Amino acid sequence: MASAAWRWHRPLMAFSGLMVVTAVVSAIGLLVDGRTLTGEPIWLKPFKFSVSLVVYSVTWAWLLSLQQRPRRWMSWAATISAVLLGVEMVIIIGQVLRGRASHFNAETDFDGVLFTIMGVAIATVWVLGMIQGVVLLRERLAEPSLAWAIRFGIVLGAVGIGLSFLMLGATGEQADAIAQGVEPDRVGAHTVGIPDGGPGMPITGWSTVDGDLRIPHFVGIHALQALPLFAFAIRRFVRPEARTRLVFVAAGAYAGLMALVTWQALRGQSLIHPDAWTVGALGALATATTVGTLVALRRPAGAPDLAQAR
Repeated sequence: MASAAWRWHRPLMAFSGLMVVTAVVSAIGLLVDGRTLTGEPIWLKPFKFSVSLVVYSVTWAWLLSLQQRPRRWMSWAATISAVLLGVEMVIIIGQVLRGRASHFNAETDFDGVLFTIMGVAIATVWVLGMIQGVVLLRERLAEPSLAWAIRFGIVLGAVGIGLSFLMLGATGEQADAIAQGVEPDRVGAHTVGIPDGGPGMPITGWSTVDGDLRIPHFVGIHALQALPLFAFAIRRFVRPEARTRLVFVAAGAYAGLMALVTWQALRGQSLIHPDAWTVGALGALATATTVGTLVALRRPAGAPDLAQAR
């Protein structure tokens, strides 16, 4: 199995192996290095990025292996993405070693250049991913429910990466400083309503007092794993003719959840302190998902029971 996975796309799989190493190094850093940055352990960011990139790169390597007619340019695009993501991780870890922030850092010209390089790298990966995604959307698989899960995952994953650009704009306080001719040390933020560095959740660091744009970004980028895993999970329990319908319901629910947490974050509201509007919207989404699930599972009148027929 491991040797077969290695052949999916060697550069991406090699990159994923490297990210496993950086995850281990970052975990050790969390244990032995007591430094903090913007209110959280300084090694937490490279740890989270390493784990996320392992999942991302393995998933894309698998997707590329599904091509019925492998395309050389698709392989090269994935290799370029792996290199650019590697550059981003080098900068993140390098800034940790320097004791400085990697994201939104405009304290010095050098820090600003590094963050610009990161921005260009992730934007390029995003564009390459969308181009590859358009091609993969047209691939025909033997299992329609899995094919649709992958298609929805690619689209929602691209939207999720795009949501990261919401963090790049200057906050109100930063914009006021710029208007007054003062160059702020940071331009952009994860949180909405307060500066980065306030109280946060364990491990994720998501704000517990105000909106946090990392949440919709996280939800979005992992649609590419969640939906195909859902399609695999229902294989043993759901009739073949109902699986695709269920995948459509799951994709709609996932898109609704992503929209909901984006709306919540942009209003400066913490994930764990929803107001009545957020709770109401979540209830409406849950109700629609439940109804959709029941409709998807309903057996048409007169349809044979395939399980009994066997």
